[in-house]
Amino acid sequence: LRLVESGGGSVQPGGSLTLSCTASEFNLADHAIGWFRQNPGSERVGVATISASGVSTNYADSVKGRFTIARDNAENTIYLQMNSLKSEDTATYYCAAVPQRRWTGVLFTHDYEFWGRGTRVSVST
Repeated sequence: LRLVESGGGSVQPGGSLTLSCTASEFNLADHAIGWFRQNPGSERVGVATISASGVSTNYADSVKGRFTIARDNAENTIYLQMNSLKSEDTATYYCAAVPQRRWTGVLFTHDYEFWGRGTRVSVST
């Protein structure tokens, strides 16, 4: 299972970006997905996670009310809509997958089994 992130880029504070996560030749419909972010020298931290059905979600406090995670299983894609971006949101963003039966609903990196290579988001003036 190889996950591929896209949609990163540079944006000014207050702006918006939408990240996408998909997998080629693999159906993600029975996997929960998490979004994480990391900067050089820092640990990878959870941002948002969504169940396989899309019914259940969980967010880090730092992004609640600004970020929305959603999925379109027909398109085999999971999205992270990021609004009101701040400089502290600058990071490389990774998506990760775990079979739904092993999903804990929390944002611990060790709970996720498959990872993408990341997409860079830069928020600055």
